[in-house]
Amino acid sequence: MAGPVVVAATASLLRELLANTSAALVLVLVVVAVSVAGDRAAGVLAALSAALSFDFFLTVPYYQFAIFAREDVETAILLLAIGVAVTEISLWGRRQQSQSGRREGYLAGVAHAARMAADGSPTEDLVATVGRMINDVLDLDDTRYDPSSGHTAEQSGRPVLDRDGVVRWRGHVVDVPREGLPTMDVIELPAGRDSSGGRFLLTASSRVRRPNREQLQVAVTLAEQVTHAAPAVRRDERD
Repeated sequence: MAGPVVVAATASLLRELLANTSAALVLVLVVVAVSVAGDRAAGVLAALSAALSFDFFLTVPYYQFAIFAREDVETAILLLAIGVAVTEISLWGRRQQSQSGRREGYLAGVAHAARMAADGSPTEDLVATVGRMINDVLDLDDTRYDPSSGHTAEQSGRPVLDRDGVVRWRGHVVDVPREGLPTMDVIELPAGRDSSGGRFLLTASSRVRRPNREQLQVAVTLAEQVTHAAPAVRRDERD
């Protein structure tokens, strides 16, 4: 809030040389800088401060919160509106950049798991790596691998994350964006590309998680990389 006040106070000393519209543009630059560096609250406060500072320092009567000229009223309103709009645009850009970075990370993780599976990495390493990636992608409390394949999720009564990225529980689709992942029981995520690959058991009980469809599909794709590793794990455990 102090930035626009300082700029407007300085501009008030140059009234004979600087038109009000030019001063308003300088204030917009200050709001843009705050919006890029801060959050929504900082940007909105900077926009409000810029509009009030313009009124106080640069419009007649000076040093009062009053505006008599129609042009100055329009400029003050536009200054506030542009400041808020710039703040929202800046936040939108940062969200897009963050989403792009996450997608790049997801693709890198899937590619790494696929290379491990193709290169014949030790079974335990592949399972552990995929489990950690799934845990990170969905922000879970815990992810562990269960090599058994003697029952289906429907038989166990547990929720299951299907290959289409949808969570189903007792015949119903869970609205994950609204309700979050089930917290009362572990969620089964089949490993491999058939029913013989075991399953990952996902725990999300400490708080409500609401991963989007893309994150759920990434978790499914990661689990599919354990196709050839699951039988080896079962043999090792039997030994």
